[in-house]
Amino acid sequence: MRGITRRTALAVTAGAVAAPAVGTATALAADTTTATSQGRHAASGPNPVLRTDLVTRVTPRNNWLVTAVALRYSHPIDLRGAVIPPSAFQVKATVGGQTAARTVTRVYSSTTAEVDDRSHPGRPGDRLIIELDPNDSNARAAGTDPLPLDRAYSVRQVADVHTPEGEPVLKAGPFASRNDDVITPVVDDFAAGSFTDSAGFELDFRLYQPAGFVRNPQTRKRYPLVVTLHGGGEVADNNMTQLTSNRIAVTFAKPERQRRDPAFVLSPQIPLPRPMDGPDGTDWTDAKVQAALIELIDTFVSEHSRNVDTARLYLVGLSSGGRGIYSLLAKRPDMFAAALPTAGWGDPATMERITHIPIWADHSVDDPIVPYREGRFGKPGTWTLMNALETAGARITRGEWANDLPKAQFEARSRALLRQARATRSHVLFTSYTAGTTPVNPHLSWAQTYENDVVVDWLFAQSR
Repeated sequence: MRGITRRTALAVTAGAVAAPAVGTATALAADTTTATSQGRHAASGPNPVLRTDLVTRVTPRNNWLVTAVALRYSHPIDLRGAVIPPSAFQVKATVGGQTAARTVTRVYSSTTAEVDDRSHPGRPGDRLIIELDPNDSNARAAGTDPLPLDRAYSVRQVADVHTPEGEPVLKAGPFASRNDDVITPVVDDFAAGSFTDSAGFELDFRLYQPAGFVRNPQTRKRYPLVVTLHGGGEVADNNMTQLTSNRIAVTFAKPERQRRDPAFVLSPQIPLPRPMDGPDGTDWTDAKVQAALIELIDTFVSEHSRNVDTARLYLVGLSSGGRGIYSLLAKRPDMFAAALPTAGWGDPATMERITHIPIWADHSVDDPIVPYREGRFGKPGTWTLMNALETAGARITRGEWANDLPKAQFEARSRALLRQARATRSHVLFTSYTAGTTPVNPHLSWAQTYENDVVVDWLFAQSR
């Protein structure tokens, strides 16, 4: 990716930075004559396949998965009420040098290359969506880095498809299609860029720009800015996994959230080799990284001075990103309107500087990576930091519940905690998750955090 200079990179408008590293939704509108000219496409019967795309999804707990294959045909498919059995299609994935079958769960026609989450999905259209089981062992779209998925999947129709009256719709054939592209909804809407600070240190970043700004970059409408700080596992040079390894940035850019709270979302990534300055220079608190991060935010706000609402700058992060939040808030206590630190740790001595900042922190009681009380590298965890914040004068509202509650129950508990906070005029909330209730790994306490509309609504309600 071409580097972007310090003063010009951040005058970001639609198309002003490099395109996303993974294929975008705009590829769906590609000239189909190009697709048909490529010999790897199947062309069986009167309605040949013109294009094959993988559809991926960033999930709360299993990270980035290939969840469907979208086939585009030369003519619309009208099933007339027929249901296509999953057994009509065979899908194989070649990942890491190993080829294995994927489990097909549903097949339906559509007008777009998107998964339809309704119980009765689909509508007549020129695409066929073949949904895949997200629990397949080879469903992952990334390890430490994105997996090479171009042409990694093959799809073959192995049984004819008929209408309920027995009329043929799609004919099986001997040829398989291979995927042309990879579509990741929401992630594909983030532009890719880089920023080099005044000391010469470079941070890659991804940027989501609200639709109103994209339509009219000259608008004077002002939008909040959400800055996301990834965890230690996403330190890399791919400018991708800070979006796909956890649903943090995606949460704030997804369409339903942007309709309610349109905002810029800035997601930088710490590069390799891993910076580490001193025993607790953990990624976002490394001196070089933190200086570049602060300069990046300042420059972005300056370059977008008529479009960024400086009273609504929000900082969210998980694990070492949570550590970065506590450090950055103490360094710039008058900059951010609110913060969401999850599974973080920090310096209790700095808590007196941030007693005025609205914070909603959370942490699993049995976290083995960043212990709830002890933290890491000699710096205490969230429980100890909240005690220090309370000693410094902040009123803390605390709650504890299971981290595996259904969404409705989870949000009900959050709503009750927020009512309690408002009743006591508290602007710092602390949610603890009972031992043994955080799925996958007790450290991954954030899986529900960014799916929690109560918490995210609270964040956007804050203003300096």
